[in-house]
Amino acid sequence: MGYQVEKSDAEWREQLSPAEYHVLREAGTERPFTGEYTDTKTVGVYKCRACGTELFRSDNKFDSHCGWPSFYTPLAEDRVEYIVDKTLGMVRTEVRCANCGSHLGHVFEGEGYDTPTDQRYCINSISLTLEPAQS
Repeated sequence: MGYQVEKSDAEWREQLSPAEYHVLREAGTERPFTGEYTDTKTVGVYKCRACGTELFRSDNKFDSHCGWPSFYTPLAEDRVEYIVDKTLGMVRTEVRCANCGSHLGHVFEGEGYDTPTDQRYCINSISLTLEPAQS
């Protein structure tokens, strides 16, 4: 798929830290309960750390106690793309930034969370940058 933001592997490696590169470009996962946004309550917009696309709003973030920031919906459906992920012996739905193709996390549904969508976008903190709202 062609993305608006396309860079060579070398350019991504130059822009991102090794940990950011591993998660965003190699579909890695940060350890649970270690990310900077897991328990954050700051009001603002979460952007893709690789390209700056606005992806999630803090008012759609909820406490799922899963170890990663959880959102019940993206800012807009055209901001993310979904890929079938059959790694680790299971079938999951991977969530990527639709602007640059960077791995964000996974989306799960039907888990019984009391949210408007019954979905949990389980997103790596390292995939995001929080822009606090102006007061």
